Amino acid sequence: MINHSTIDQIFETARVEEVIGEFVNLKKSGTNFKGLSPFTEEKTPSFMVSPVKQIWKDFSSGKGGNVVGFLMEHEHYTYPEALRWLAKKYNIEIEETQLSDEQKKVLDERESMYVISEFARDYFHDILLNNEQGKAIGLSYFKERGYREETIKKFQLGYALDQWDAFTKAALSKEYKLEYLEKTGVTIVNNDRKFDRFKGRVIFPIHSMGGRVLGFGGRLLSTTAKAAKYLNSPTSTIYDKSKVLYGIFYAKQGISKENNCYLVEGYTDVITLHQSGIENVVASSGTALTPEQIRLIKRLTPNITVLFDGDAAGIRASMRSIDLILEEGMNVKVLTFPDGDDPDSYANKVSSDELKAYLKEKPQDFIRFKISMLLKEAQADPVKKADLVRDIIRSVSVIPDRIQREIYVKECANLMDVSEEVLFSNLAQQITKANQTKSGIQRTQQIKKMEVVRQQSLQKINQLEKYEREIIKILILYGNQKADFADWIEEKDTLGNLKITKKIYENIVAQEIYLNLQEDEIAFTNTSFQKTYNTIIHLYNHTQFIDTQKLSQHEEPSIAKITSDILMDDEKYILSDWARKDIVVKSKESYIPKLVNDAVLNLRRILIAEKIEEIKQRIEEKKSEREDLEGVMGYTQLRKLLFDKLHRVV
Repeated sequence: MINHSTIDQIFETARVEEVIGEFVNLKKSGTNFKGLSPFTEEKTPSFMVSPVKQIWKDFSSGKGGNVVGFLMEHEHYTYPEALRWLAKKYNIEIEETQLSDEQKKVLDERESMYVISEFARDYFHDILLNNEQGKAIGLSYFKERGYREETIKKFQLGYALDQWDAFTKAALSKEYKLEYLEKTGVTIVNNDRKFDRFKGRVIFPIHSMGGRVLGFGGRLLSTTAKAAKYLNSPTSTIYDKSKVLYGIFYAKQGISKENNCYLVEGYTDVITLHQSGIENVVASSGTALTPEQIRLIKRLTPNITVLFDGDAAGIRASMRSIDLILEEGMNVKVLTFPDGDDPDSYANKVSSDELKAYLKEKPQDFIRFKISMLLKEAQADPVKKADLVRDIIRSVSVIPDRIQREIYVKECANLMDVSEEVLFSNLAQQITKANQTKSGIQRTQQIKKMEVVRQQSLQKINQLEKYEREIIKILILYGNQKADFADWIEEKDTLGNLKITKKIYENIVAQEIYLNLQEDEIAFTNTSFQKTYNTIIHLYNHTQFIDTQKLSQHEEPSIAKITSDILMDDEKYILSDWARKDIVVKSKESYIPKLVNDAVLNLRRILIAEKIEEIKQRIEEKKSEREDLEGVMGYTQLRKLLFDKLHRVV
């Protein structure tokens, strides 16, 4: 693990404007920089970088954070990968924390396997470009497919000599250990014999999302050999084909920007589409699509377009993948190519503009596609049509979102000329089958009840989160400041009459908020806000100071993002140029006590309202005691007091 002193040095050295400037064209705007969003298509710049605060904010997508956060969002690195990228850029030597012998062994093994995989990639690529056999066989094959030199280099394609141990000998001569050559799968060890797994094959390196080489795919060119046409690296500590997508490293930026991912079957489909200007494309590498692979795409976009070959049998066999995608709550469209064509062959037949137009115009919603395809098989056969209806509804039943399910059912009813009542009935049956532990009636009632509760609580949650964020915002912007707060004290005068006296006292904003929330034992409903609040209070209690730079550079991405978002709120005024429009934005420092008072009281108000509803529910269900009735009265009285303080009418 990277130790804290190294992380601090990386943050102290890295300049957010320099790093982001490598990916976004930035222009000076006062003390800040601005540019077009790298995450959305826009014509007016809404992407701001603050060199003073060392943070950034994209107002078009809502994303923001520190320099590490940008690399995680834009390059889709993990936190350690982003730190290592910055360390390499600024020539910072990485120091690791002390690990146990077991941890060291695991890390050393993984790192050794990565090193060997990268050596193998470079070796195969060099053979392809510079060895006579490699050029005559491997390079010729790729050029016959129409791949340009820059494409071959971009995807680091290679060739393994048709010799039993050429690669293994080369690796051993460089003092790489046979143990790790075997574990990565590039070398097969059989007793005393050692030979190359991929001999005589063209090589497709398979990368992680961060760009590390995990394994290889090898294609046999000989038509006479009895071996499998395609061969993948075996499962290892660093490679599991069910959790990897070919091309994800090259596609991640395109997927994020286009907010869509094209899913194809093979390596060559990915490469050919890239060469034609379609970069948001990945392949399942000939294996059945898995939930892990789908979730990898879901990190980048909720939208998938599946590109099928024109072969009907292949389409039918691949239908299961659509249900898996739907089950993950993603939006699916389907596109087929003319009979006999796959993405690779079709892209080679048409121009880049024609291909882009086809991909834009031809995708179908999965429902329309599935119905149109299966209706051809059913034709006028009522039994087959009934089976088709059940098949479609089976797909709809796996969709997690209830509203989406209902919309699809209504669309099915229109397209197949079947009543909605029948389809909803069948849908209920399908859901029941998937949840055999509950009866159909119980499941339906539960769904209805959950939906009612969800709708009722949604507004409350949104309101709570609104004031939770306001409290975090006040702590970040004004937490270190002193302010005059007011309290109302009940006292008796000399005649014994009760009077309320307003008492003014000075306090630090952070202390005032902490004492108020601690008194009521209030916990935030939003886990990210709770983490941020805990971190702020911990920081203040230990140092008597809230260091916003530490918060914006926090290793927990959610804390860094929330802090950066709040610190960049003021940049909206710069983008809007309100001063030039003679719109004066009042400074909040002038009424900090009111900000604190309103945020805390409103939070209490909503929580009390929830408590009253909870007790009322118990009373309605006749599970109440006398204390519950007294509780409602007490909370109602308290709620009235809060409204009085907020100058509202109950």
